Amino acid sequence: VQIDGKPGKLSDLRGKVVVLNFWATWCPPCVEETPALVQLQRNIESRNGVVLGVSVDEDEAAYRKFLQDHGINFPTSRDASRKSAADYGTVMYPETYIIDAKGKILRKIIGPQDWNSPEMKAYFDSILGKS
Repeated sequence: VQIDGKPGKLSDLRGKVVVLNFWATWCPPCVEETPALVQLQRNIESRNGVVLGVSVDEDEAAYRKFLQDHGINFPTSRDASRKSAADYGTVMYPETYIIDAKGKILRKIIGPQDWNSPEMKAYFDSILGKS
């Protein structure tokens, strides 16, 4: 997997809480959820949390343009083979896994989320501590 164009793997992020989000530019709910993920990254990056987006786009140009147009502020990678999504058992997009600092999956969330709802803020406060 490439993360921000550099070879990387999820274990490189051990020690952080990872919000692993599988998405695609052609998926309307994914597009809709993007601003909330950008905001979530702002809210958790100083607390040892990180959003990691994995796009299943085959079209690299569409993927690159999307990152630019939407001001993506979190690490992303593109996996056109969809192997990483399949490894997690992802069948629809968006799908998100909350992974703790030791690499254990805490939650699997199917479909778009309001990542900045009071419930989600309270959830992240409970696993990351208050900001």
